[in-house]
Amino acid sequence: MTIKEFKIQLLPLKNRLFRLSMSLMKNRYDAEDAVQEVYTKIWKMQDKTDGIKNIEGFMLTMVRNHCLDKIKSKSNKFLSLNDEIAKQHESNPYESTEQTDMVENVKKVILQLPEQQRTIIQLRDIEGYDFNEITEITGWDINYLRVNLSRGRKKIKETINKIHHYETAKY
Repeated sequence: MTIKEFKIQLLPLKNRLFRLSMSLMKNRYDAEDAVQEVYTKIWKMQDKTDGIKNIEGFMLTMVRNHCLDKIKSKSNKFLSLNDEIAKQHESNPYESTEQTDMVENVKKVILQLPEQQRTIIQLRDIEGYDFNEITEITGWDINYLRVNLSRGRKKIKETINKIHHYETAKY
C-alpha cells in the first residue's frame, strides 16, 4: 500500500475515531489527543498494515484500547452524543429546546452506564456498527453484546421516562 493510499483510507475514519474516543475519554482534548496518538502509532507501522483486512476495525480497536488505558490512569469528563442531534428542530424554538433537553438527559444517562454498555451503545446506536463489527472491535461475544445493549437501552429508557414523568407531573 502506498502512502497516498494509506492516507486516503485513514481520513474518513477521523470522525468515527473521535466520537468513540469522546464516548470513552469524557473530555474533548483528551479524546483529540487519543486519536492523534493512534494516528501516530498507525503511521509508524504503516508498512506492517498490509495484512490487516479491516483497517477501520483495527483502528477503532486501537482507539478503544488506548482510551481505556488512559482512563485507568486518570479521571476524565466527556460528551457522549454528537451535538448535531440537538439541531434537528431548529425551525421551532420549543421543539429545539425540548430536543436539546432530551439529548442532554440521554447524555447524562449514558454517562451513568457501565463502561461496557456505554461502549456498545456508542458503537451500535450512535456509530451504526453491526454486531459482527462490534465483536471484531471489542473482542466480546455477540450474546454478551446483545445482552448489554438491551440492558443499556432499557436503563436509558427507564431513566428518561422517570425524568419526563417528573417534568410533566402536575402539582
